[in-house]
Amino acid sequence: MLAQSAVRTVAAATPTRHLGVEDRTIDIVLANDAHAAFVWGVLDRLLDEPNCNVSGVTASGFAAMQAAVFAYGLSVGGRRGARTALANLWRRVSHASMFAIDRTSLLRSMLEQSIDLEQIRGEDCPVKLDVLAVNARSDALKIFSGEQLSIDAIVAAATVPFLSAAVEIDGDFYWGDGDISQLPTALSTGARHGLMVTGKPSMSMARCPDRSLSSTHCAAGCATVHTIFDSQYRAASPLLLRPWIDWGQLTEIRDRGRQSAENWLAADLSRAHERAAFDCISQYI
Repeated sequence: MLAQSAVRTVAAATPTRHLGVEDRTIDIVLANDAHAAFVWGVLDRLLDEPNCNVSGVTASGFAAMQAAVFAYGLSVGGRRGARTALANLWRRVSHASMFAIDRTSLLRSMLEQSIDLEQIRGEDCPVKLDVLAVNARSDALKIFSGEQLSIDAIVAAATVPFLSAAVEIDGDFYWGDGDISQLPTALSTGARHGLMVTGKPSMSMARCPDRSLSSTHCAAGCATVHTIFDSQYRAASPLLLRPWIDWGQLTEIRDRGRQSAENWLAADLSRAHERAAFDCISQYI
């Protein structure tokens, strides 16, 4: 079922606990084609929800920077800290994008101002962060996580191929445009739901390996997958390619993301485990 919204501004949303929805632990995948400010809105709305907890984030493109800031904010300041950290990042984006300087240096500077990497890699960080980058020589997808996670890896994930130089990591070169369709089917064994945020409704995470139409439960035990995408997505220039980014435009796109996340949260997902495996993907605009 599709739930469409044309809302431009969104007030503080009412938590959905009154709907009788159970606590949700989710893994999030942030695709590289999702509009970056739309991703911001989705994350911002999820942080409002007391019964929705994020156990892991896998991100590619500029969303990798947002995922790192999201994880860092949660680690040092809880939900309020994450919202503040994301807003501060976007203030830096809106300001810094007015200057014609090397984009890779710009990304690195904003990231270093926004996070403490050791805080994200520490055992106390509530969110497991994976970032996707592509080997510029072989086109092989690489997932950076744990001790491999670095400022270089996150910047590489956010680097636009061919428009900026690839980032050197351990003697090899990487940049963005990681294909999420190459991800393993099951991202986490602890999450009952997987949520993908993408720019195109045709993009979707790999389906359950158990495709029996008679099955009412996923034999592989993987999470139910839901997709949120921007109905007003435009295949325009990637972030930071334009000479400036207006704050009002950014917050308008953010609010579309918030409303799409609200639509997903308002849906009754508590019975999702009863759906057949072939119906394990639902999409929200």
